[in-house]
Parts: sequence; C-alpha cells; structure tokens
Amino acid sequence: MTRNDAIAHAREQLRSGEFLRELDRRVAYKTESQNAARSDVLRAYLEDELKPAFAALDFDSRVVESPSGKSPFLVASHREDASAPTVLIYGHGDVVDGMVGAWRDGLNPWATTQVGNRVYGRGTADNKGQHSINLAALRAVRQARGGKLGFNAKFIIEMGEEIASPDLGKVCASLRDELKADLLIASDGPRLSADRPTLFLGCRGGYRIHLDVNLREGAHHSGNWGGVLANPATILAGAIATLVDGRGRLLMEQLKPPRLSNQIRQWLADVKVEPTADEPALSENWGEDGLSAAERLYAWNTLEVLAISAGNVDNPANAIPGRARAVLQLRFVVGTRIDDLIEAIRAHLHGHGFPMIEVSGAQRFAASRTDFDSPWIRWAADSIQKTSGKPAAVLPNFGGSLPNDVFSDTLGLPTLWVPHSYPGCSQHAPDEHILLSVTEEALGIMAGLFWDLGEMPRPLGKGH
Repeated sequence: MTRNDAIAHAREQLRSGEFLRELDRRVAYKTESQNAARSDVLRAYLEDELKPAFAALDFDSRVVESPSGKSPFLVASHREDASAPTVLIYGHGDVVDGMVGAWRDGLNPWATTQVGNRVYGRGTADNKGQHSINLAALRAVRQARGGKLGFNAKFIIEMGEEIASPDLGKVCASLRDELKADLLIASDGPRLSADRPTLFLGCRGGYRIHLDVNLREGAHHSGNWGGVLANPATILAGAIATLVDGRGRLLMEQLKPPRLSNQIRQWLADVKVEPTADEPALSENWGEDGLSAAERLYAWNTLEVLAISAGNVDNPANAIPGRARAVLQLRFVVGTRIDDLIEAIRAHLHGHGFPMIEVSGAQRFAASRTDFDSPWIRWAADSIQKTSGKPAAVLPNFGGSLPNDVFSDTLGLPTLWVPHSYPGCSQHAPDEHILLSVTEEALGIMAGLFWDLGEMPRPLGKGH
C-alpha cells in the first residue's frame, strides 16, 4: 500500500465513528490530577485503557511510578530495526477539573457530545483527543504497511501535566537510556488557527513575580489621614509602571529577550494572528513597537499583571489600606537572562524609589526550542504541506508553556510539536471541544508524518 492509503485509513477512522467511540471511552475516565481522590482513575486510564491500545499496536508497555507518588507514567516501545529512525512521542492523560454544571446546555463533561463541527468533552482538546489522534495515525500506517511501522517508536504518557509535571524531569532522567531517540514528536496546545496546520519547536518559559507592600497594620480613614499617610496601592501601581508601561511595553532591560534574529523574522514572516469571531480581537496599539503580532506572541517577552489587590474592592471602605500586593508573570523566550531576575527587579525598584516593596519569585519554568538549523524542521514542514496542501506555520515556540525542556535539554532531542486543537477550543474551561474538520486533517497529517518517517533508511543527519 501507499502513503495515500495510510492517510485514507487514518481519516476513515473518524468517518466510520471508530475514533469518536474510542475518544468517548477515554473522556469517561475522570482523570482530574488536581483532585487527590482521582488517583485510582489516573492509574486505570493507563492500565485499562492505554496498555491494551499499545498492545494492539505491538508495543511493550509498563507503568512507571512517580517519585512523589502523585501521578504514574506509561512508557511504551516498539522496535523494528536498529538502523531505522526512533521517535519518542509524548502525551498526557490527566485533565483539569471537569466543572460539572457549568457547561452549555447541561452537557456532561465526562462524555463526548457532537454538536455540528464540534465534539465537546473534558480532555477532547487537552490532551486525550490529541494523543488519540497520534495513536490512530500509527494504527493506520501499521495497517498500510502490513503490520509494520517502518521505524522504531517510544511513548511516554504522564498523568500530572495539569499539576505542572512535577516528576516528568526526574522520570525522564532516570530512563534516559530507555527513552533514547532521534527526535520527539508531540501534540499539545492549539494550532495558530483552525485552518492552518502548525509546527512549533518549543515553548516560552514563565516566571511568577510577587510584589508586596506592607506599610502598617489595618486601614486608616482617608479623610483624616489622606495626604499624610503613604498609600501602598498607589506605591504598587507606580512601581509596576516602571516595569511595564500602559501599552504593555517592557521598560526594564533585563525583562527583554535578545534582539530578534533575521532567521526568526523570516520564519514568522507569513504567520498571521487572526482570531475567529468567538475569540477576543487583538488590541490595537498594544505591545512592543516595531514587531508584528506573531513576533510579539512567539518571539518576544511579555510581563502581565495576573492579580492585584488592596482593601476590599467589592465593599470598599473610605480608608487607606495598609497593604497591597500583586502577582505578575513574565513569559520569556530562549536567551532571556532570568537566573538573577528577582534580584535585578529588586534593585530596579529600589533605584526608582521603591525600596519598601518586597520582591519574590515562584512557579518558574524554562524556555526551550529546537535549533532552527535542525533538518527535522524542514522535513516535518514539507511532510505536513504534502498531506494537507497547506504550508505549515512554523513557530519558534508555543506562546504558552509545556515541559519541552525535559525533552530538549534533559534528553537532548530535537522537538517538534504538531498541535491538533485550535485557539478557541475552551481548554481548561467549560465547553472544551475539538473540531471534526481539524481532527480529520490532523489524522491525515500524522499518518503522513509517520509514513514519511518509515521511508527513511536512517535518521536525518546520520549518513544523509
């Protein structure tokens, strides 16, 4: 059989209903990793649902315990030829809270419901639907090749991504030899848009920054004390304004990334950020000057105020508060200097007359991406275009954050992320869904990628 046969087999799994029946069964597992009462369900998803699926594809699989005991992993492998390429594939089976009762028309988050082009259910987009697409594509290629893939494949499925993957790095480091591969292909997050196949090479990092102003106990009457008592909320607002201005532009140099290279600008030249009708419109005159929307989102840093408080905003008293606090987040790209960021912000604020502000950091995660010179990027982009007839949007990194550094840094792999969702999918919210049109295209894209991988006599860069 041919490449086109493999792609047709993959798409037929959606049209026949096989894929949706499989997804419905997986969505029914209430794998909320933030809920301690779901530990048995997390394990059951791996033992009862995924292990049989991998066995049907001739994979050996086993459950690996997490060092913290919070969430198990499944490691699976299929070996055909020592000289053939080996791909590591990642996914996660845990989901956020189901938010029962908050979904449209009383939909049950633990069952799939098709409404037009949408299929609703918790995990449909993040991430059960996405790793189910990849498994279905492998099945289609294996069928087309008479029971062979043409390459070696390994999987790692975690059940703690929604609690920040606390053990993924340790587990991968301990299994470094077992997980050895030539590249990572994974699927998570959204495409650039529903109609644009996307390939992103890594993710931005993130760093939460806490600013606290604690001047005195209690609040004091604003008439009797106004003008003679310093207001912590006013101080805090002034301090933030020295870090980022009223148009979202970074003011402190160390918050900025290295200057954009011509190579990154070239990759992003045809990338348009165009929200759909049910997504928020892009704000005018917002963000760094001289950059396109794509460059701001995928190649620059942003400092966002996530929360700010002083007094009781719902029932304010006529009083000057004694305390104020804010939580900011820096989203940053590769090359940003963050090791001494908290100390630098503290010194910056002190130099601007705000020595009374306490600065601390939390929830730090790394930025990482594949080198643009990797031959795997062009190979994957060409394969996606051959299948879909559309040029893939190649992004230096995902706008959000994923545990990509575990694969790029700990395991030393080129990382290619091929997302099967879209920005309006409502992941982490009520009404999470996938689009049937994107799912069908994604099944074909992944079957094409896996077929092309099996056509290589050896990995790229090794004898080519």
